[in-house]
Amino acid sequence: MVQNVAGVLPELEPEDYHLLSGIEQGMRFSEWVAKEKIPKFSRLTTEDVEYRIDRCLDRELIERKTIQYEGYTLKFEGYDALALHSFAERDTISGFGASLGVGKESDVYEVQSYEPMALKYHREGYTNFREVMKERDYTSDREHVSWLYTARKAAEREYEALEALYPQVSVPRPVDQNRHAIVMEKIDGVELSQTKLEDEQVRPVLGLILRELRDAYAEGRVHADMSEYNVFVAESGITIFDWPQSVPTDHENADEFLERDIENVVGYFRRKYPQHVGDADIEALASAIAEGSYETVEKFIER
Repeated sequence: MVQNVAGVLPELEPEDYHLLSGIEQGMRFSEWVAKEKIPKFSRLTTEDVEYRIDRCLDRELIERKTIQYEGYTLKFEGYDALALHSFAERDTISGFGASLGVGKESDVYEVQSYEPMALKYHREGYTNFREVMKERDYTSDREHVSWLYTARKAAEREYEALEALYPQVSVPRPVDQNRHAIVMEKIDGVELSQTKLEDEQVRPVLGLILRELRDAYAEGRVHADMSEYNVFVAESGITIFDWPQSVPTDHENADEFLERDIENVVGYFRRKYPQHVGDADIEALASAIAEGSYETVEKFIER
């Protein structure tokens, strides 16, 4: 399990970050960076590299492996430290708080800025790298792809989507992005999967979600990974999060993904609240959203 490195940061010196950054640079070419190449990548002397390696090994920020050569690679803790250091240098965050959620492909923590924010680390590719490479189209055009690249591209894509959608669509407000990490607005609410809606709330909440998907399409994006696990429900409304797999509406599979998103959402409500949500023409709903004809969507919500 990846550990929170916020407590380690005060112990690190500028040269430690140079070493971590140097190994990061070397990992563009090889999973394990040969020790003799690290001085070039880090711009440290050979003697200083020796010292910094020991410090970073002790803090479990890097890992050593002897294959045909002595090689080093970043652990996720080392990558986290580099991202946190960048955010702190840019005054994006000033303090680190409690965990807000740990998932298979991301960890989210509360952080302090001018107001409480959420920091999301993308973890794609760290434990199931080959599977992720097959599923994510942003890794398909590279011969050597590390988990650093996969996680960073996921963060970049999600941040790009949030910037494109906010505030027209109810998504977290994006604040900053570095490497595999995003700082965004902290959202209050309860995950839809953990919410027990009252009878009179069921169809209105479903309607809110469908309208947000409609508005997202109008802004040129399809979520492509919708489920009851990436919707927050609050008294003020709903918020849709987790956008790293989103695609532009001109993507060759955009309409297929939109239809699947709607099927996932409507299917969840149909299973959990069968007395309120019956069968739906998913294809017609998706077509109405894609064509900008909202009458079909509104009729389904209000029936």
